[in-house]
Amino acid sequence: MDERKLALRIRLDGFGGANEADIGHVLRSAADAIWQHCPHTRFAQPGLEIYHNNECPITHFDLTADGYIVIGLAVEGNLWARFAFQFGHEFAHALMDHSNGAKTPWRDLNHANQWLEESICETASLFCLRAMAQTWQTQPPYPNWKGYAPALTDYAAKRLADASPLPDGSAFAAWFATEQAELRQHWTRDKNLVIARQLLPLFEADPQGWESLPALKLGTRDATKPLATHLAEWRANAPFTQQAFITRFAAEFSVKL
Repeated sequence: MDERKLALRIRLDGFGGANEADIGHVLRSAADAIWQHCPHTRFAQPGLEIYHNNECPITHFDLTADGYIVIGLAVEGNLWARFAFQFGHEFAHALMDHSNGAKTPWRDLNHANQWLEESICETASLFCLRAMAQTWQTQPPYPNWKGYAPALTDYAAKRLADASPLPDGSAFAAWFATEQAELRQHWTRDKNLVIARQLLPLFEADPQGWESLPALKLGTRDATKPLATHLAEWRANAPFTQQAFITRFAAEFSVKL
């Protein structure tokens, strides 16, 4: 098996008549937007199994009996932008939880920096849509899908427009300083989106930064550790080539590493 090739196994029940091949093309395109920038990252698993989840998108910690990573998506019909948006988020979770399998990440959904993981995944959704929109202008999965590229851009733009504006005259760092305590207690998608809006230019300027994600959850098992500690451990566990990116990432939150 080509360990760099992402195999998808799709359970069609619940996706509202969307074609299996079409879903596969959209999801591979979304994954490749990030995966192409992660040449040293591997999934030990044979592939990803995609199913319809009525409640919400989710990436499971447990694998299938034959070792596939399980991702649920809450989409029905040929809503390709929504497929890409949800899958981009979950693919980032898969990178955090299932890649470079020689190391075991910490899996605790109730730690104080969970908002950080979710905000990065929200960034991944936006990144995938915008990258796909550029690719599909010249290399869509099917020639007649070229005209769908603007819809991908529009979906990302609408999502960004939904982010709450910062208070008049406030910089992101000032906003985050006032919000961090609450985020550590209870993160929300709205606030995660504000953070993702801030992080998106960082990842678009240096997309190789996606390859730092497998190291994000390799730190100490401390559910209450400060953000600065979490970021320092992330950098310490990341490959040397990713450490400068993580330093810049931390600076967005006024954390000096």
